[in-house]
Amino acid sequence: MRIAILSTIAWRTPPRAYGPWEQVASSVAEGLVARGHEVTLFATADSRTAGRLESVAPRGYEEDASLDVKVYEALHIARAMEQAERFDLIHNHFDFLPLAWSRRISTPLLTTIHGFSSPSIKAVYREYDGDAFYVSISDGDRDPTLTYVATVHNGIRLDDFAFRSEPGDYAVVLGRIHRDKGVHLAIRAARAAGVRLVIAGIVQDRDYYRDEVEPHVDGRSVRFVGPVGPADRDRLLGGALALLHLVTFEEPFGLAMVEAMACGTPVIATRRGAVPEIVADDETGFIVPDVGAAARALVDVRGLDRARCRAAVEERFTVDRMVDRYAAVYQRVIQTWHARRAAGEPRVADVRLRPE
Repeated sequence: MRIAILSTIAWRTPPRAYGPWEQVASSVAEGLVARGHEVTLFATADSRTAGRLESVAPRGYEEDASLDVKVYEALHIARAMEQAERFDLIHNHFDFLPLAWSRRISTPLLTTIHGFSSPSIKAVYREYDGDAFYVSISDGDRDPTLTYVATVHNGIRLDDFAFRSEPGDYAVVLGRIHRDKGVHLAIRAARAAGVRLVIAGIVQDRDYYRDEVEPHVDGRSVRFVGPVGPADRDRLLGGALALLHLVTFEEPFGLAMVEAMACGTPVIATRRGAVPEIVADDETGFIVPDVGAAARALVDVRGLDRARCRAAVEERFTVDRMVDRYAAVYQRVIQTWHARRAAGEPRVADVRLRPE
């Protein structure tokens, strides 16, 4: 197949540190290339791929504040859509903006919905529900008003994460520093359990960090190490007693949970969003209702089998599994697309794909 992967231009693809959407887009692109497909990655000019790279933005706008976001986003999306006829399918990881082209191109547009940044953007997804195709990254993130082709869980490269059978004596938080991620709750839980806490990630909400995180960072009981690249992330997760993932919103997926489990590190998380689809309670971690339960789980977590955490990722959350599922979805979408055109181009909603 000839596939276009449309990544975002917030960060490099793959990202140097933070960038979950870019990481998934890269993993899909490289996995398809390895399977012999002809892949064009639309991303920043400093991105890396074994396929063909098409770019407009020289760097990610989160890494270069001089770039005008709207200008480069418009040029970036147009670069892909103006070449639509070259491809059998365009796989969009850029959120809702490319959907506006879906009625103007003669190539099926498949969008992985990595989450809804606000309720208002759902209006765009609803508008083009009959013209584009949608994949969810968890059953928990599905909107009941939209039509989905499938759910495809995100996957990681196991080779990037070393299994460690013996934990250290600290808990870890990994991800963007924002109230949604419950970093303040993790601090309270670790303190109640008498466990050291290491916090890693980009500061997305500076006021939140200043008011609710930084006052507790003393370099001993609570450390903040900032964004971490692949090697540091692997060491940090693998040496941890547990990942504290006390999110306060309906998180679409949560790659940090899978990455921790790949290292053998159990996850202590709140029952929000995709958490129950990723964490097996009392097996690969604990799903807890509040801070007190999280603190108690930090004591009990030593009794869990770290090898089982690794096995769960091997069984369900690898890049190979993700790419295989996307390749199958591509085939179904392309077949449906041609069927609707042969039948006089009815709307996608009138040629619904059978649920998996």
